[in-house]
Amino acid sequence: QVQLDESGGGLVQAGGSLRLSCAASGRTFTNWKMAWFRQAPGKERDFVASIAWNSGNVYYAESVRDRFTISRDNAKNTVYLQMNSLKPEDTAVYYCAARRFGVDQYPYWGQGTQVTVSS
Repeated sequence: QVQLDESGGGLVQAGGSLRLSCAASGRTFTNWKMAWFRQAPGKERDFVASIAWNSGNVYYAESVRDRFTISRDNAKNTVYLQMNSLKPEDTAVYYCAARRFGVDQYPYWGQGTQVTVSS
């Protein structure tokens, strides 16, 4: 059973930084893709960034490119999202997600962690 546990959210002022962590367990993640999504109040869940577990190839939403960095630690089975230059519009619940390569949807999700950026 795949389990994803996020941590690291909190309240930060605009311009500040936070690092989110996603501890993954339940299997080996060879040939899997890990991602971060976020959902602001009253809005749909949006893609933020993804990373291929094997190759480390990364993709970012345009809104966070050059401010956020996704990375993984294979030894710890953990994915990180370093968020710099935070803006009030980054306020959302951030979710970690996982899927196998070749699968279109992300079937595995964490419980989410709240990020609030004050102006």
